[in-house]
Amino acid sequence: MIVMRRLMKSLSRTPLPRTSAPLASLFLCAGLAVVPMAAPLVAPAHAQSAGRAAQVTVTAPVNALYAALGRIQAPGSGTFDQRSQILAPVVDKVYNLETVLRASVGLRYAGLSDGDKQQLLDVFRQFTIARYVSSFKPGGDAHFNVDPTPRPSPVGSDQIVTTHIGSAEDPDGTEIDYVMRSGPDGWRIVDVLLNAHISQVAAQRSDFSSTLASGNVQNLIALLQKKVKAFSAG
Repeated sequence: MIVMRRLMKSLSRTPLPRTSAPLASLFLCAGLAVVPMAAPLVAPAHAQSAGRAAQVTVTAPVNALYAALGRIQAPGSGTFDQRSQILAPVVDKVYNLETVLRASVGLRYAGLSDGDKQQLLDVFRQFTIARYVSSFKPGGDAHFNVDPTPRPSPVGSDQIVTTHIGSAEDPDGTEIDYVMRSGPDGWRIVDVLLNAHISQVAAQRSDFSSTLASGNVQNLIALLQKKVKAFSAG
């Protein structure tokens, strides 16, 4: 699908029956705690409800991202800059961009000065936003399907949210998975997987490594600025 090529290049308690009262009296006389007959059903229901709430928390950032992508591809959604302004606060909220950047740069990241890290993060943010805005253009027909049940990641305590992005020409769409990590600000995206296994972070690390080979981070900053300019012109 063209878009994906662009993107990747309370349960109610049951009333007790009337016969429960004599049974309750019998249990009290025997010195046993009274447990309503419906109680065994309540605990699992609460557990299921808590589980569903946890799943919603994990998938919420992805749903928010897709809602924003739907807005920027709507007809009349504005210029590139206007659409970037729509998407930017959502990207800031749903992504842990510093974690993505650190993993994309690799071991060299630890050796960068604080100033270089901040400058690089600023342009990487612009790059991430511009790539989305360039991929989801006004009048596009991309539609988004998010699996409400995340699955555990094989790495650490991360979770993976499975989605598909399709179109009128390709209803089934392409599988795009999001690696989610919990932190002080809640669940955030830390990687994107094309067809369930092609890591965007790994692809970026490969792309960035040759540029960083000289040890000059300004070369990578210049490369990302060039990409942002190309996205905005496309």
